[in-house]
Amino acid sequence: MEHKEIKGEKVILREQREEDAAFFAQWFNQPAIMFQCGFTDQTDEEKELKYINEYHKSEDSVWFTVTDREGAVIGETGLLRMFPAWHCTDLTIIIPDPEKQHKGYGTEAIRLMLDMAFNEFDMNRVSIGVVGLNTDALKFYQKIGFRQEGVQEQGYYYNGEYSDFVMMRILRKEWRSGG
Repeated sequence: MEHKEIKGEKVILREQREEDAAFFAQWFNQPAIMFQCGFTDQTDEEKELKYINEYHKSEDSVWFTVTDREGAVIGETGLLRMFPAWHCTDLTIIIPDPEKQHKGYGTEAIRLMLDMAFNEFDMNRVSIGVVGLNTDALKFYQKIGFRQEGVQEQGYYYNGEYSDFVMMRILRKEWRSGG
């Protein structure tokens, strides 16, 4: 299914464009973002263009650039590894700029994505993996309604340090539109 744009009260989820690559290349090279998101290699605009034009167009995923209501890029989100036979998918979201965090953008973007996953794609389960040392993210996903279901002990390594990798999920029966 093709999705051009989904409008919320605070955010717009729109199809990814080539001009978004500069934003992602800038932010995804920041050490804090690399740590929080599990990125192991530096990126550049060329690599980000490849993601936008190739990897993010696979049949088992749907990706969006997250913008504010004025159209300024603030992040990305997507459903990936969608497996319709099992009614399961994974969620990803990155709002990398600390100035754009804690303003409700991520919460609304996830709610729009969960509505899509459960109502449009008929998923029953949406999961997300979180670096255990990223305690802000763990609290955020719990607030949304995700539950911890497992821990990969020391399953994540970054900058000489091991961290647990926490698996979280939300089921359709636990989700109510609007949170």
